[in-house]
Amino acid sequence: MEYLNAFWVGGLICALVQILMEKTKMMPGRIMVLLVCSGAVLGALNIYPPFIEFAGAGATVPLLGFGNTLFKGVKEAIGTDGFLGIFMGGFTASAVGICAALVFGYLASLIFEPKMKR
Repeated sequence: MEYLNAFWVGGLICALVQILMEKTKMMPGRIMVLLVCSGAVLGALNIYPPFIEFAGAGATVPLLGFGNTLFKGVKEAIGTDGFLGIFMGGFTASAVGICAALVFGYLASLIFEPKMKR
């Protein structure tokens, strides 16, 4: 059941974002920022953790989950490092995911030989 919930919740998030892209004049970058900020706000309001419990990877993999991860990292770092935690927490919490994206993106570029758009 966990896989099914992750699949339909992740698919629903993607479908809603696709509708937002098709029906509004918002640029993709702004939609990405909206998703990350929404995830952080939902985490701050303590709405996102129960959502993660229910949907698992369907809630943590999209950009909403990235925003929530940044918020959790900042919240935790403020508790341990004080004011400097505002600047350090997001980097510490998301470092593994960002590093993995960079490494796997680089490996994919070696395998598939990307070409520049003209």
